[in-house]
Amino acid sequence: MKETSGRPLKKVDTKAFLKDVLICSLGAYGGPEAHYGVFTDQMVVKKKYITEEDLIELIALTGVLPGPSSTQTLVSIGYKMGGPKLALLTMLVWALPVVVVMTILSFLSQILAGWNLSQDGFRYIGPMAVAFIVMAAYRIGRKVVKDQLTFVLLLFGAVTTYFIREPWIYPLVLVLGGVVTVLASGEKDLWNRVKLDPPWKYLIAFSVFAAGSLILAWIFDNRILDIFESFYRYGYLVIGGGQVVVPLMYGELVEIHQYMTSQEFLTGFGLVQGLPGPMFSFSAYAGGMAARGSGAFTQVMGAAAGAIGIFLPGLLLIYFIYPVWEKLKKIKGIKASLKGITAVAGGLITTAAVVLMQRSGIEVDNMLVMLITLALLFWKKIPAPLIVLGVLIAGFVF
Repeated sequence: MKETSGRPLKKVDTKAFLKDVLICSLGAYGGPEAHYGVFTDQMVVKKKYITEEDLIELIALTGVLPGPSSTQTLVSIGYKMGGPKLALLTMLVWALPVVVVMTILSFLSQILAGWNLSQDGFRYIGPMAVAFIVMAAYRIGRKVVKDQLTFVLLLFGAVTTYFIREPWIYPLVLVLGGVVTVLASGEKDLWNRVKLDPPWKYLIAFSVFAAGSLILAWIFDNRILDIFESFYRYGYLVIGGGQVVVPLMYGELVEIHQYMTSQEFLTGFGLVQGLPGPMFSFSAYAGGMAARGSGAFTQVMGAAAGAIGIFLPGLLLIYFIYPVWEKLKKIKGIKASLKGITAVAGGLITTAAVVLMQRSGIEVDNMLVMLITLALLFWKKIPAPLIVLGVLIAGFVF
């Protein structure tokens, strides 16, 4: 399917596409790195909405943007397939199921605090997520390593991000990868001009929400406004996804405002680890907990304010950046840089597989779950949600 300025010439079947987004949502466990494995399986291999090269480019693009990176990647695919409307529907279908669950769980915090949900039935989710990311790393590695330079850049991305686990390192190594391939290209007239026509209204909306929520929260003593402002700020300050935003949330919500106890915060974070979908859905739980004490409606409003606040800046940034990105790729220098950026991105995903494997533990049963999951993914006969369901059942039975 050819496209012009980021819009398809032939419209995709909206219902079919959103059904595939829902499959991704129900099968995506383990954070953004593991989510990419599910996206590769469903959106690239099975349904061929985009190519693996397209997916790698989007991972690289969202890797240097603030906000929930896997959500922005999937929303970008929706934008590519059907413009802003389908992009919005994509985010709702992707995020809403787990946001609703986390909102409900915010009402059950006292009961759930006594449950040890980080173990028992959820203990095999980690090894399963490792298998998804190993498969993604394998598939992506085959695509991005085209010569000796790209192999070196993949290793550079992998080794650097393995030893330096800080949010700022990811955009830095991606940019460096692009600079290296531009310098090594040897081409002339790399910076040809293209007409960008950025959709400034989305950047203006992004800025208005940022400044407006801050001013309103300062003027009015309203808990819902305070929650929205805090979570909107988390959404545009953090690069690297849900795992990165948690320390910022903890410091403000637990230590400064004391909206909840440390145990309540950690219980919610433990629960979201065992649920599919975006890690940023934790915001619904935290927002609901922060709005306790004024009735059920206010608590639901707090959960909604937290979820909308944290996802909105990332969505607006994609609306602004993606059409520009499609045109920027027509510049020879940008196109040359993509060779290095995608190679480094492949290295980042390879490191994610190693790190996740270490965190899940090297016990015999974990390795067995990982290997079986990997074999099923190579086999391509069983859908990802059924694999996830099987792993959950195995965790509770054994």
